[in-house]
Amino acid sequence: MDFPLDFRCPISMELMKDPVTISTGVSYERKHIQKWFHSYHKKTCPATMQILDNFDVTPNHTLKRLILAWNTTASSSSSLSPKSSIQHEEFVLLLNAIDSSCPFKVSSLKKLRSIVQMSEEIKIDFKTCGGVKVLVEIVIQILVENSDFLSFRACEEALGILHELPLSEDDDETVLLLSKPECIKSMAIMLQRGSAQSRFCTISIFHKMARVDYDWKYIVEDQGIDFFQALLELVSDEMGTTKASSCALQVLIDILTSSKKSRLKAIEAGAMCTLIELLPDSNRSKCEKVLQLIKLLCKCADGRLAFVEHEVGIGAISKKMLHVSLVATKIVVKILWLICSFNPTNVKVMEEMLFCGSVLKLEALLHIDGGSSTKDKVVKIFKLHASSWMRYPCFPCHLKEYLSSSA
Repeated sequence: MDFPLDFRCPISMELMKDPVTISTGVSYERKHIQKWFHSYHKKTCPATMQILDNFDVTPNHTLKRLILAWNTTASSSSSLSPKSSIQHEEFVLLLNAIDSSCPFKVSSLKKLRSIVQMSEEIKIDFKTCGGVKVLVEIVIQILVENSDFLSFRACEEALGILHELPLSEDDDETVLLLSKPECIKSMAIMLQRGSAQSRFCTISIFHKMARVDYDWKYIVEDQGIDFFQALLELVSDEMGTTKASSCALQVLIDILTSSKKSRLKAIEAGAMCTLIELLPDSNRSKCEKVLQLIKLLCKCADGRLAFVEHEVGIGAISKKMLHVSLVATKIVVKILWLICSFNPTNVKVMEEMLFCGSVLKLEALLHIDGGSSTKDKVVKIFKLHASSWMRYPCFPCHLKEYLSSSA
């Protein structure tokens, strides 16, 4: 196969696989130039015959990427449609421009995104060409150039492209690249400081990682409460998109499920207050996720304390019982059971459950035919507090009779 002259090693005249550059600026295949210097003991540049004082070799990553891209183009052009082949060549050129032309990096990334959005075939081709690696390297740059506005904008554009790409459990290379600690740290920064669009793209990437069972241990260990506050802002952002809020909720569920430490950080970030205040206006899907998060937080003593101390905590979840869905009702019962079992003598909890209608709704669940874990929890709640509730005049008479007969 014919290939560009610049891709040939001047010594072997073969396509280079590991190009390195010497002090004269000429690139050679590593093994051939090393043999020239160390086996033949030559002290000149083979191409220019210039006498050398420095025999160090430097990897030429840009040339290597160009050669790899050219190889990929040559091998895949036959399987791509004519239109896709042209687009393939265009994004290969753009990937190379991103490396070599810093002033035009942002505009190149914007053009690259417009091409990637065209079809699934192009997205797969882009990943095959090593596009994800290039983008991750751009994202990481904000860690070393965090005062550089251009680097920050380039990071936002790179995340926009990564957001467009599919991610599956079989895509080991992409998952590995996105899971690099430096990449995770950069995305966490963008989640806190980026534009609304880049925050959406970032949370979308995190959501895709959650679906392939990403281990959240690094984020929990490395990130402070600012990270959790950023997630909570996305969840409660009325000006943001519903999809961004939904993604943020699911990511929070995955993170809080992973460890007690994550739940403690979320509580410190004010998660309980935010979640309770989200409940009144939540649709079914959002309500179920918010309740799931409250349940997870109530597994910690600090979470239960934050819930009990909130003025409308019990009232907010009680309104959702028997009103939203069977899933929501089951979660509310679990929350109430956690609160009751760890606060058996808390008068404030017992009175709020009575006055907010929790007790009446729990009583309705007692009449469900057959056994269930939810009904079992309801029975346990009544065993704990029924004697105290029956002292109140507002306690329903029919419920007193029911409890007395079943005692």
